[in-house]
Amino acid sequence: MPRTELSHVGLDELRWFLVVAEMQNVSRAAATLNLSQPALSRTIRRLEQAYGVELFDRPNRRLRLNRYGQALKARVEAALRELAQAEDDIATMLGPRTGTVTLAFLHSFGTWLVPDLLSEYAGIDTRTKFLLYQDSADEVAARLADGRADLILTSPRPRDPLLSWVRLRDEPLALATWSGHPLADRPHVEIVEVLHERFIAMPEEFGLRQTTDALFAARGVHMDVVLESAEIATIRALVRSKLGVAIVPGGPTAPVVEGVTLVPLRDEDAYRTIGVSWHLDRPLSAAARRFRGWTLTHSQIDAPPADGWPLSASTDGDGGHLGHDAASG
Repeated sequence: MPRTELSHVGLDELRWFLVVAEMQNVSRAAATLNLSQPALSRTIRRLEQAYGVELFDRPNRRLRLNRYGQALKARVEAALRELAQAEDDIATMLGPRTGTVTLAFLHSFGTWLVPDLLSEYAGIDTRTKFLLYQDSADEVAARLADGRADLILTSPRPRDPLLSWVRLRDEPLALATWSGHPLADRPHVEIVEVLHERFIAMPEEFGLRQTTDALFAARGVHMDVVLESAEIATIRALVRSKLGVAIVPGGPTAPVVEGVTLVPLRDEDAYRTIGVSWHLDRPLSAAARRFRGWTLTHSQIDAPPADGWPLSASTDGDGGHLGHDAASG
């Protein structure tokens, strides 16, 4: 492949390719990027000419990312993360550590993830100010998309292709049951065993609901949702009242609640992925770049546990410092 052809490939063109690769529709991608469809189509064709391969299959005039496109997408995403890290490193070296970071996150991160991150960050930077906003997954993504937030901590990955995303950690999920439920004494359970249950869940705009809906959709069924609440604490109380079961964040640090048992979900995909996200085309302040860089470097990355973790509740309390007696998620 001639170097002269690749030398004409610009960063903007690669970013636009990522949006098309995510949406696999030129018309929608062009509207998202505020470009004309012919201009975006020409950009994709120029990239394919530069790399000497077609990046998309086009069955029935539809786009489908092929193996060449998938390879390029993975490398471009990695390169953009490296460029972001370079910006963060330079911002850290330039100092001084001042400025304000607007950080939005899910309610369920407000009692463990965010306090832990900010507490550790305060050990190296006491002059940066933070404006914090808590809301549903859809709302924090909207806040980032329209410029009301610099960074967001969310789950699952935002659907907006203009929002960059890096995974930080995975958090296991559990089935919340009341004491005396037939499954309460089980060491673990699989989702196929609870398809018949009546569920208490969050509204559809919340990340935890989107994650659990995806788990059930992967098995070709829908949850039988009989009650909805925006607060995990309320969901647990409703479970305790035997109004239904629920899928909630679990793990050994989950809060202990009297009358509620968390039974680990054994399925390999029974976890929610937590990540940090920023806007692909909006420059960050030096303060936001410093915090993003620190978060990507220092945030613990956990894998879902291979085995179940028994956890039953007999007393009321909030558990350890990582417990998330959350409002919502």
